[in-house]
Amino acid sequence: QVQLVESGGGPVQAGGSLRLSCTVSGRFSDYAMGWWRQGSGSEREFVASLNWNGDDTEYARSVKGRFTVSRDNAKNTLYLQMNSVKPEDTAVYYCAAYRSIGLVCANPYYWGQGTHVAVSS
Repeated sequence: QVQLVESGGGPVQAGGSLRLSCTVSGRFSDYAMGWWRQGSGSEREFVASLNWNGDDTEYARSVKGRFTVSRDNAKNTLYLQMNSVKPEDTAVYYCAAYRSIGLVCANPYYWGQGTHVAVSS
């Protein structure tokens, strides 16, 4: 059983930065990974994904150029560096693992419990 635990969420002012982390149990390098988010009253949406070693990435149009997804397989940890944040980035952010080593952007197999990010203007 794979367990995903997010951390790093909290309040941040618009234009600021925040880094989310996700620590994963199990064989981390067996999984492509990603971040999703869900704002209040909205459906969960894709944010970013990367393949098993991090050399192939994909981003939602709304965050491209501002957010960077990365992973450290030696530490079993996934990251999301969020720069130039906007109020519309306010959401619960979820770490996700896919049953693939290649880049995947849909249908995660495992989810974390989420960490809340609140961007104030």
